[in-house]
Amino acid sequence: MRRAIVLAGLACLGQAAYAWAFRRLLRRTARGLMAGDVDGFLRFYADDATVVFPGRNSWGPEYRGRDEIEGFLKRFLAVGLQGELHEILVSGPPWNTTVCARFDDHATAPDGTTVYENRAVIFLKVAWGKVRYEEVFEDTERVAAFDRHLGVAEPAPTAA
Repeated sequence: MRRAIVLAGLACLGQAAYAWAFRRLLRRTARGLMAGDVDGFLRFYADDATVVFPGRNSWGPEYRGRDEIEGFLKRFLAVGLQGELHEILVSGPPWNTTVCARFDDHATAPDGTTVYENRAVIFLKVAWGKVRYEEVFEDTERVAAFDRHLGVAEPAPTAA
């Protein structure tokens, strides 16, 4: 009985250490992305990863594979978006990890006026340190307004 308690305690410590390390690495690479290091952030994604960005706007609805995700990340930076990760929740073992994070993003005009700000919850499924699936939930009305600011038309409606 005592051995089982010790093993369970060690497993909890191992999970806590893994979650701490994952959060630290994610924060560091996200700061790198905001500084322009797309390649460093892109290493987080599996070759066949999928990123889903719901809503009727020019930012989605889906990116498949690292090449498409790289295009999304480069566009994110090219239009002047900046963001910051806040709470990051990590659950599960390294081979089947679920991550939820709060992310605030914004864009400012050259005169310093804020032209966009939003808050997102990002849901990730991760295996062995590689994002396999990501879904971003944010106020899609604000995203559509940012599209209008950028002069980008919404995508055409899809057939049901």
